[in-house]
Amino acid sequence: MKTENMQIKVTGRHINVTEPIKEYARKKLESIGIDFPKVIDAHVILDVEKYRHICEIILHCTNHIHIEATEESENMYASIDVCVDKLARQMRKYKTKIQRHHRHRKHEIMHVPKHVLSSEGMDGHEEAEPKLVHKETFAVKPMFTDEAVLQLELSPRQFLVFLNPSTEQINVLYRRKAGNYGLIEANVPR
Repeated sequence: MKTENMQIKVTGRHINVTEPIKEYARKKLESIGIDFPKVIDAHVILDVEKYRHICEIILHCTNHIHIEATEESENMYASIDVCVDKLARQMRKYKTKIQRHHRHRKHEIMHVPKHVLSSEGMDGHEEAEPKLVHKETFAVKPMFTDEAVLQLELSPRQFLVFLNPSTEQINVLYRRKAGNYGLIEANVPR
């Protein structure tokens, strides 16, 4: 992994992160050595809850690829080591699958807003209108279903919105409780 272009941010949740731990996390990320997908920036989040030392790393890569891993142990250095190893495996898996299933894309990326509604304030007798409490915009990347499955495998999210080039329609891929995936194909009239 080339660090001259990649930004590595190390932050703590519930702890003050010492400079030696920050430097250790940076060096471990630099040692991954995988050139694809190209990493733009990395965010390392360290947390301590009683005896649990938790390391979460989020990589933002080219082509709107996000790779995330989390690990916890009784030692922060061990948590960082295992978390970086998980990332390296995910990146190799992604690279191998993309090389096997490389397809030419002609579509542009679109953005779709996400809204979260809340029905707070309901006292059991009245039905209050839900109110918007959170809003996000998702980049809708053109990808085939097999690529969308791979991207969702690399993410802790429960769903992925994408543009299916074969149908030129918005699709939603989601995780099912059984561990497999479901696909919603939108039929937008033209």
